[in-house]
Amino acid sequence: MRRHLHMIVPMPGRTELLAVILVILIASVFPVDPFPSAPQAVRGIDGQFSGKQGQVLMVRIPAAGQTEDVVGRFLGRSIPFYREPSSSGEDAHAGLLGIDMQDTPGTHELLVEIKNGAGTRRLSYNVLILKETFPVQRLTLPKDMVDLDEVTLARVKAEQEQVRAILATVFPDRRWTTGFIEPVQGSIAGAFGRMRMINGQSRNPHNGEDIAAEAGTAVVASNDGIVRLTVEHYFSGKGVYLDHGLGLYSMYFHLSEILVREGERVNRGQVIGKVGASGRVTGPHLHWGIRLNGARVDPYSLVRLSLDGLTQSAR
Repeated sequence: MRRHLHMIVPMPGRTELLAVILVILIASVFPVDPFPSAPQAVRGIDGQFSGKQGQVLMVRIPAAGQTEDVVGRFLGRSIPFYREPSSSGEDAHAGLLGIDMQDTPGTHELLVEIKNGAGTRRLSYNVLILKETFPVQRLTLPKDMVDLDEVTLARVKAEQEQVRAILATVFPDRRWTTGFIEPVQGSIAGAFGRMRMINGQSRNPHNGEDIAAEAGTAVVASNDGIVRLTVEHYFSGKGVYLDHGLGLYSMYFHLSEILVREGERVNRGQVIGKVGASGRVTGPHLHWGIRLNGARVDPYSLVRLSLDGLTQSAR
């Protein structure tokens, strides 16, 4: 006759229970990595870029395959890349990174994902944003130009929504193949980023550059693109929005005449309108703006950027 042995496991006492609870509480406050030898992702391990608020940077990374899909993420914005062929056979993926005029100074991560048949590869870069000093402008305007009535306010909001929808659309084809040019010759006001106080009230910063020129002066496209929108809005007057592809748009406001139509393809240097004083302005000039994947950037930063080569390499 077999005998079965039964092991009696003693129940933990009050002291032991308190010790276990204490260990659990400490671990929840000060978590310990159970695999301390496992490799950890290091932010910025693949290089660093730097630029001021409102600046456009060229980011270039080596191309490892023929059918790669490359996209970056920076401060919640998507950064599309395009393939840049090289006569030496060392192709690269290039992308334009716009630093918004109000992006917070400091170091931020640019995360780039490269997808192909073999899987997904991730690169991490640090982008150091330097603070730019923008001037302050104080204006006194008639009350009815500042404090809008209900009808005008509704119109302005509808116009803003129309523009917002257009600028949020990213077309995958890159329309430009060379650098950007000034749309008109004239006196540059240095207005980009200028903080405005109107009748003692703080307003949004000026998100474009103002170029003074005589009424009727020809305005040309700063690069190849497609006319996505022509408008006559309350603030900007008669305006043209050009889509250059990959989330890059240029805008031309306060025109006296619009000489292109929506959907039309235009070439770099083609006349698209004439300088005027339409909208809420005090005299004839061109407001020239650039929006790059949602970032409000200085148009002249784009003009200064060499698109035939690197402006800045990761280091």
